[in-house]
Amino acid sequence: MASNAESDVTQAIASVYRTEWGRIVATLIRLVGDFDVAEEAAQEAFTAALNQWQSTGVPNLPRAWIIKTARYKAIDRLRRRTRLTEKLEWYAASGLIPTTEEPTYDTDEIPDDRLRLIFTCCHPALAIEAQVALTLRMLGGLETDEIARAFLVPTATMAQRLVRAKRKIRDAGIPYRVPDTTDLPPRVEAVLTVIYLIFNEGYAATRGEAMVRADLCTEAIRLGRLVRALMTPQPPAQVTALVALMLLHDSRRDARLDEVGDLVLLEDQDRRRWNRQQITEALPLVEEALRGGTSPFALQAAIAALHCQAARAQETDWLQIVHLYDLLERLQPSPIVSLNRVVAISMIDSPQTALELIDRLAPQLDGYHLFHAARADLLRRMGASVEAAQSYAIALVLVTNESERRFLERRLREVQA
Repeated sequence: MASNAESDVTQAIASVYRTEWGRIVATLIRLVGDFDVAEEAAQEAFTAALNQWQSTGVPNLPRAWIIKTARYKAIDRLRRRTRLTEKLEWYAASGLIPTTEEPTYDTDEIPDDRLRLIFTCCHPALAIEAQVALTLRMLGGLETDEIARAFLVPTATMAQRLVRAKRKIRDAGIPYRVPDTTDLPPRVEAVLTVIYLIFNEGYAATRGEAMVRADLCTEAIRLGRLVRALMTPQPPAQVTALVALMLLHDSRRDARLDEVGDLVLLEDQDRRRWNRQQITEALPLVEEALRGGTSPFALQAAIAALHCQAARAQETDWLQIVHLYDLLERLQPSPIVSLNRVVAISMIDSPQTALELIDRLAPQLDGYHLFHAARADLLRRMGASVEAAQSYAIALVLVTNESERRFLERRLREVQA
């Protein structure tokens, strides 16, 4: 059995990895100029920390320790490569590897290294899917299968996409910097998509015991604020809309789980536990975003605002929500949007009507656990217990998060009874 000291070190390393991975890798990329070397050196530094901190204790600045250790490991890797002398001379000349002065490893500058990394990953030379996937991996520290789930593609497909994206950045010499103001607009859409997918992984984690990863939610909101601040005094409406949307979703975080970490549906949540400060901050941003046009993020933020403005679940303006989903479906067709629209329709129409609509989505969403969970709920409300149990069983095969699994198991027991 591990000692308390070993357990403390393991927990400290896990915490640093979870909350600081993006900052560490982004800083290393600036220092050594290579995505693969930065990522591999960071992994080696975490392994070294696991061994060394057992005897020396956790340092006062663990992130700085990891970056410093990883930098030396990265330089060792570069020295072992062919044509080493020319490459190191180029790095030294460009200031990527300082030769006389030790860099500062624990800074919080704005725009910081993570913002540079986002815009590098979202370069127009990369396909939009590669831009998003690469930033999620390098900045958010998400595993390949987690990113694959966000895109509803096989893990092997996503792994190939990541490899090709990093190779493209290296071969094309894509610069590691925040672009000039005139170059920003074409890059914003991919950047916002990245940030929102990071937030979504925090809001509903792909795997593990916890349903919510607060660190990712907080990081995504921070990055959204950074992008908005960078584009001041007139940030695009979709940037403002995304910040509002994330704040509204995150405001319900504490009410989404019960005392043992099990999922609580929106209609059953204790609304007194919602973060009213975040809601108050977000609502004017929704109005500002809508004045700038009906972008997908603005429509989603408006939907979230209607939920947050309802004092009780029964007072939710479902008719207006369905109307907003109609607009969103026309503006940004997606099977996920259609699924959410059907769920909203079921709140103002019969479950039977919604079931007919949801079954039309089966060819596109048959491998998505929430499709089967939503279908099972409609069948449960209709009193079709046997069919509901079958859909819950399929959802249980597909679900990967333990909190969601426990919720679905409880629902399955209820309909079986």
